[in-house]
Amino acid sequence: MIVVFYLARIATLTRVPVRTAVAQRSELIKTLPTNGKVEPQVNSEAHAPYAGLVKALYVHEGQHVSQGTLLLSMDDTDAKARLATAMAALKSAQDNYNSIVQGGTQAQRLSLSGELSRTQIDRDQAQRNLDALKKLQMTGAASSSEVAAAQTRLDTDNAALANLEQRRTNSYDASDLSRATATMADAEAGYVAAQKVLNEANVQAPFAGTVYLIPVSRTEYVNQGDLLLQMADLSKMQVRAYFDEPEIGQLHVGQPVMIQWDARPGKEWHGHIARIPSTIITYTTRNVGEVLVTIDDADNDLLPNTNVRVTALVANEPNALNIPREALHTENGKQYVYLVRGGKLHRTSVVTGNINLTQVEILSGLKEGDVVALGSTNGQPIGDGVPIEEVK
Repeated sequence: MIVVFYLARIATLTRVPVRTAVAQRSELIKTLPTNGKVEPQVNSEAHAPYAGLVKALYVHEGQHVSQGTLLLSMDDTDAKARLATAMAALKSAQDNYNSIVQGGTQAQRLSLSGELSRTQIDRDQAQRNLDALKKLQMTGAASSSEVAAAQTRLDTDNAALANLEQRRTNSYDASDLSRATATMADAEAGYVAAQKVLNEANVQAPFAGTVYLIPVSRTEYVNQGDLLLQMADLSKMQVRAYFDEPEIGQLHVGQPVMIQWDARPGKEWHGHIARIPSTIITYTTRNVGEVLVTIDDADNDLLPNTNVRVTALVANEPNALNIPREALHTENGKQYVYLVRGGKLHRTSVVTGNINLTQVEILSGLKEGDVVALGSTNGQPIGDGVPIEEVK
């Protein structure tokens, strides 16, 4: 009995007590958690078009409005005056352009027409005088000098008539027309700008949505460019999520995402990745990529600029062969496990798939029902060929 006890004691002392697990098929879910910020897909901001007073507020924060609803008005006295000045400048530029194209003002055109008529009459009379003198010269009743003087008068009248005709048909040159065109274009741009400023003084809803921010109050003085209000369609929201750089390769467009907000514990929103990062940025102390997540069931209950928790579903294998993560070892980039067989450990190479916090998917190297070592219970190292005692 002493010898048997001694031999059993020796056998017990030389075997390493090891915890084990069985390779089995079960559901394996892999997710990537991070944080993000909610923002509208379509956001509208109204800014002060000029420095002045807020004349009236017609809505309050959180109010749902229809497209075209008047939201806010600024004092537009100066804007109307600037519009009137711009309109007068445009009318003057248009009149000047028309005058050049049409040959001057109406008075100038009437004066030119009268001058043409008089010159035509003078030219016709000069022609008749010349014809008469030529006949008289043939009978000796008129001298050559008289005929020459009559011819000179006719030539002068013809030249004057030709000049007037040219003025009527070509009353402007290219530089005059170019200046008039440029002046009219500037005046039109000034009028459009003045009209735009006046329109922006009365803020209307560009679409149906919710006014979620009004940082000004009635009768408050604001500077040009100051934010007046913000509105959005809260049924169409997205999340700007910040995933760490090593995780970005596991993301793709269309990937399912779950969103949680601490202000609404127990409630979940669902969405999908709409855009993956094109660059890496520094966010607080992390190197991250910005991922845009479209929320599929926003339903007007997620507010803009709220901080949320985002979880991307990387894998969902309903029948994956898997083992506990602590059974997996890596050496020089190669993965292996210790397979339990015949009371000893056998180093076995494996190919893994998805890995989450507790499970490792085995693609090859093990079969269902194989037993693998997790680690010793007494701190002793384990290795290939080590005899073990399984501890439940």
